[in-house]
Formats: sequence, C-alpha cells, structure tokens
Amino acid sequence: MKISYDPEIDALYIRFLEGKHECRTVRLNDEVALNFGEGEQLVGIEVLDAKEILGSGKVPAVLLEGFESATAPLLLHDKPAKKYGA
Repeated sequence: MKISYDPEIDALYIRFLEGKHECRTVRLNDEVALNFGEGEQLVGIEVLDAKEILGSGKVPAVLLEGFESATAPLLLHDKPAKKYGA
C-alpha cells in the first residue's frame, strides 16, 4: 500500500495495488472517488480537498490493525521541493 499527497492540487491517493490498472471510478461525493480494477478489486482511493477532508491540514496518524507487517519497513518521504528556474 502506498499513500501519496500532492500539495499543488491538495489531493491524497491511497494505492492498494501496484502497477498500472485500467480502472472504473465510482464517485462517493465531490471529494472522494474509488478506483476499481479487474475483478472489482479496489485499486485506490482518491481524496480531493484533502486538507479540508482530513481536518487540520496535517498528516493524520496511520495505524493498520490486524495486518502482519510487510517485509519492508515503513518509509516516509517528503515530496522534494520544486526548484523554479532550474
């Protein structure tokens, strides 16, 4: 699973399946959409206006209960700042 945030468009995406998938999108409301791939597998969840939806504008704590840990450690990455004119 990968969770990414794009501050330029204030969008959060939670990806459950890696790779490229042809998806069918189901909009729950103006801000939240579900992307379903082949076999109706949930590929990802898109949240627009994420700061408003999530509240304080800060990244909320993420806790996965009932899952065994993946072999790779949890990695947090800040999106690199864009260098204008470079």
